[in-house]
Amino acid sequence: MSKLNINPLGDRIVVKPMEAEEKTKGGIILPDTAKEKPVEGSIMAAGPGRKSDDGKIVEMEVKVGDKVLYGKYSGTEVTIDGEEYLIMRESDIFAIV
Repeated sequence: MSKLNINPLGDRIVVKPMEAEEKTKGGIILPDTAKEKPVEGSIMAAGPGRKSDDGKIVEMEVKVGDKVLYGKYSGTEVTIDGEEYLIMRESDIFAIV
């Protein structure tokens, strides 16, 4: 079901953020404090979906492997096996790229 040893619950997903740009287009190297927070990443794990009011599971629109755009400050940062990930709700996803 997932590539990680984690299974998100409900409509939550685990996203691996893309690396922040190290240089500007002009070639200037950016320090860590000046780097933009990434808003694009890959889905590494996904829950089964949210429960509707009548108790049925509403399946997720996204799946493991999708590249997605999300809000700049979305999700909760977690470290799993030394790697940084974000756990967020499917509703925090803006688009599949």
